Amino acid sequence: MHPIEILTANLPALLDGLWMTIKLTGLGAIAAGLCAPWLALARANGPRWAQWGLRGYISFIRGTPILAQLFLVFYGSGQFRPFLTDIGLWSFFRDPFNCALLVFAVNSCAYQTEILRGAISAVPRGQIEGAHALGLKRWQVLRFITFPNAYRMAWPALGNEVILLMKASALASIVTVFELMGRTRQIFSRSFDLSVYLWAAVFYLALTAGFVFLWRLAERRLSHHLHPTETRQGDAP
Repeated sequence: MHPIEILTANLPALLDGLWMTIKLTGLGAIAAGLCAPWLALARANGPRWAQWGLRGYISFIRGTPILAQLFLVFYGSGQFRPFLTDIGLWSFFRDPFNCALLVFAVNSCAYQTEILRGAISAVPRGQIEGAHALGLKRWQVLRFITFPNAYRMAWPALGNEVILLMKASALASIVTVFELMGRTRQIFSRSFDLSVYLWAAVFYLALTAGFVFLWRLAERRLSHHLHPTETRQGDAP
């Protein structure tokens, strides 16, 4: 079958898989992004017991494959079904999408935490001391000094982490969450036409390119004051 015919015949299925990929990546990255700043703060300046606990969590996540983590949650939760039923969580863990989303969020949170930990440590100490000297409270220092500077420095690395999460979402098809790669495998099992994988690659490339474009726009927004203002036409040099 011609590649264009493969695309038109299976476009709804591919778009459905693409939407599932966007949901898994977006929700996972957002959930991780809500937790990571506070964990990074504890990792950088928290008590020793919190730092050691977070170090163990981050080391485990970064040192094990995300596929193993996915299997541990999806298949491992079934062994604790009576306990999970008693506490009302079995309805959550029996859904493959929820398990995949939980794994992606926990995995991304570990990486985002370590990225932000480095950025928080790199915030100039003089700026923080100056804010305290002006009478700002601790939460005001975090809001106006620490986090804005940290996110400005960490933004490119955070974007790379989201892209890696987007590509890792293809593993969700192994636990019957049919995102883009899962739908592609289904189509190939019926047609045996390799061009469907080419179209999947095109979809991934378009999704990544669109994300990078939007992320760079946000990066310029965050650091607009660092770019020299263009000389207006007619102004003196």
